[in-house]
Amino acid sequence: MPNFVGMGLQSAQDAAQKQGFYVLKSHDASGRARFQAFDRNWQVCSQNLKAGQVVPTDTELDFGAVKLDETCPAHDQKAPSAAGGTMPDFRGKSVKAARQTLDSSTSITVNDATGASRWVLMESNWQVCTQKPAAGAKLHGQPVTLDAVKFEEHCP
Repeated sequence: MPNFVGMGLQSAQDAAQKQGFYVLKSHDASGRARFQAFDRNWQVCSQNLKAGQVVPTDTELDFGAVKLDETCPAHDQKAPSAAGGTMPDFRGKSVKAARQTLDSSTSITVNDATGASRWVLMESNWQVCTQKPAAGAKLHGQPVTLDAVKFEEHCP
C-alpha cells in the first residue's frame, strides 16, 4: 500500500487506481461531513490502510481529506455517536454531522445563535453552539434544538 497522505485527493485516487485499487471512498477529516464535490480541491490527510501494508486490491481504501487551503487535523474528527440512545455533545460539530448522527425520525430545529434569523442552508458550514436536550440526556424521540453559527464566527 502506497502512502497517499499529502497528495491531492484526485491525484491520490488516480494513483490508487493505477495500483489496482478501485473500491475508493473519501470523507471530510474535519468532521464537518462536507462532500468532496471537486476532488482536485481537497488534500489527503489520512488513509485507512497503513502505507507499506500488503492488502488485496479489492480492499476498501478510505481517504480522510480537507480542502486545499485548510490544515489537516492531528486526527480524523469523527462525528459523535448516538449509540445507546444518549444525546451526544455536538458543540463545535457541524449541523450536518449532528443531523447525520441522530435517527432520521428525529425532529430537528436549527436556529441562528446570533439572533439574526439567518437561514441555515449549507449545514456543513454551521457549527453547533448549544443544544437541547443536553449532552448525555436520554433520547426518547423528543425534538432536538440546535443553535449554531457559521464556522468562521464565534458562538455568543
